[in-house]
Amino acid sequence: MPEESDFDDSIRREERTALHAELLARLEQKGVRIGERATESELADLLSAIGTFESAVEAAGGDLMIDTPRSSEPERPEWVLPHPADDESVSGYTKRVNSAAGRVR
Repeated sequence: MPEESDFDDSIRREERTALHAELLARLEQKGVRIGERATESELADLLSAIGTFESAVEAAGGDLMIDTPRSSEPERPEWVLPHPADDESVSGYTKRVNSAAGRVR
């Protein structure tokens, strides 16, 4: 019979797997694809940075429906969320998004 701690560890793994998938899905909704190897903390920090960027764009008068990473004709290019580079770390991309938010403000 499995011990209770084994059961608890199994539940935690399932919860972490579900959280990881949810964070990746939220990023994909925003047009950002990040590798699976990122930690939940890194993904949460990135989502927070993206939220800050989007708030700055809206405060400056930007429209997030027009100024998207997929947009071929944004109102202003600086209002478009930067794309992550293929070899860029999640923390590096997060810093770049925060810097872009600062420039928009």
